[in-house]
Amino acid sequence: MKQNILCVTALVETSPQALPLGAACICSSINHFAETKDTFSAKVFDFSLEDTLDLESIAESICSKENLYAVCFSVYVWNRNVLEELAAIVKSKNPQIITLAGGPEVTANPYGFKSFDYLACGEGEHSVVELLSMLYQGQKPDLQGIYKNHEASAGSKLGAQRSMPCPVENLTSPYLDGTLDVKKYGGALWELARGCPFKCSYCYESKGEKKIKCFPMERIKKELEYFKANKVPQVFVLDPTYNANKNRALEILQLIKKITPDTFYYFEARAEFIDRQLAKAFAEIPCCLQFGLQSADEEVLKKVNRTFNKKAFQKNIGYLNETGAVFGFDLIYGLPGDTFKGFKNSIDFALSLYPNNLELFCLAVLPGTDLADKAEELGLTWQKEAPYLVTDSTSFHKDGIERAKNYSRCINYFYNDGRAVPWFLNLLRPLKLKPSEFFSEFEKFCMHNGIDLEDKDFARITKVQEEFIAKAYTDRHLEKLIPAAKDLIAMNNALSLVTAEGKESLVELSYHPDDLMSEYGTDIVFFAQNAGRHRNKTKVFATRNGPDWQVLKAKVNAL
Repeated sequence: MKQNILCVTALVETSPQALPLGAACICSSINHFAETKDTFSAKVFDFSLEDTLDLESIAESICSKENLYAVCFSVYVWNRNVLEELAAIVKSKNPQIITLAGGPEVTANPYGFKSFDYLACGEGEHSVVELLSMLYQGQKPDLQGIYKNHEASAGSKLGAQRSMPCPVENLTSPYLDGTLDVKKYGGALWELARGCPFKCSYCYESKGEKKIKCFPMERIKKELEYFKANKVPQVFVLDPTYNANKNRALEILQLIKKITPDTFYYFEARAEFIDRQLAKAFAEIPCCLQFGLQSADEEVLKKVNRTFNKKAFQKNIGYLNETGAVFGFDLIYGLPGDTFKGFKNSIDFALSLYPNNLELFCLAVLPGTDLADKAEELGLTWQKEAPYLVTDSTSFHKDGIERAKNYSRCINYFYNDGRAVPWFLNLLRPLKLKPSEFFSEFEKFCMHNGIDLEDKDFARITKVQEEFIAKAYTDRHLEKLIPAAKDLIAMNNALSLVTAEGKESLVELSYHPDDLMSEYGTDIVFFAQNAGRHRNKTKVFATRNGPDWQVLKAKVNAL
């Protein structure tokens, strides 16, 4: 009878983005590699941090598995403390069970762990298989990248080595072999390559594999067929340099278009590699691209080993806007050398390019990264335990970090959750404010009115948007623009509701929707001066060809 292995992890949430791919890859290798396939049977065991946690009960469930030989924990920044505690409970219930930990947190710094028997640094598909095989045969393991707990605790941080990676062509797919059931998670994480040629000092990959190792195209085709057969609604592509190889990127986009035309894809991409051909290809499939802008200040980015050419960035993002491709940006506050003022300047630059979303994060000084090695030299103060967020710096002071945190929540609420991209810059223009100035006023408005920035109800967010725009226009004696502004918000948000959620809605308008959604509606001042009022109720609904609208009642009033 085979011995059982559980590959355990705690998900940050129950979603496709949190799917336990790392644990599944280890599980798949144990089940298929020659050294272990006849000895062990491995399965994934996961639970969500969103749920009420009873670690005693979870440990009991783990230990109740018959013939349980080992438990492999997949450790990330968000689950480190929980999994360390869980491992200790498992060990107290059954000291004979071997506990092993791997993942980004272990790879970054294996020396701070005490709850696991063994620690695996780097890609673990091959080293974990070898370790389990040697332990089962009674051999003393001496493997690169594998540490016993007491050895790691007593070791030098300079001595940590990563395991030798397994060639990607030898790895089995946890989707194709049944290890993962995508229906459980509502989507998939999709690995196309490993390694990153860039050296962004804040990233775990800053000391990782620099050579990009691409998974075979045959595997990619089979996984796409799997997504098609299982009607996977969304796929998050795990490849930070997806478009670095243009020909390969185009080939995969063509396969996606052909095999899974109804699946929505999320890509991480580099703006410096975008051109018209790639922009067109991205626009031809349902997808969104996310770009790690991080800052619009070249000098700030140099301090974290990133290059940036503002003109080239604007030009290449312009290709995406020309084709209608959907994209967003990431920005980081608290970067060495940056300031709260500089952070706001980056926001102004980012929003001027019409991103679909703007994700704002506090800098984390992750252990084992190049940034961690020189953080003190750069004047950073940060949390020494997960999640390692910067709390102060010589340039971005503590009060600025706190201000940036709340400021970012305001932007996320109004712009991202409020789906404001179609109308934001149009309505901002008459106010003669920079986006950062607009959000400074909105921040005060939220504090004064007690707005719950964690409220995700789209209808309530729309109402807040309309109220604040009306106030901003009134404060500047632009009252004549308010009816058109409210209509543009209401109509665009209703269309967004259909597109994003498939929900129809009824909106009361002061202008005809055909006029609002025409090219004249893109200039609110011109529109308000020249468009005739047409009070009506309009139903916005989905059709086979996309969202549409119908005027139900109309009453024409002279201006």
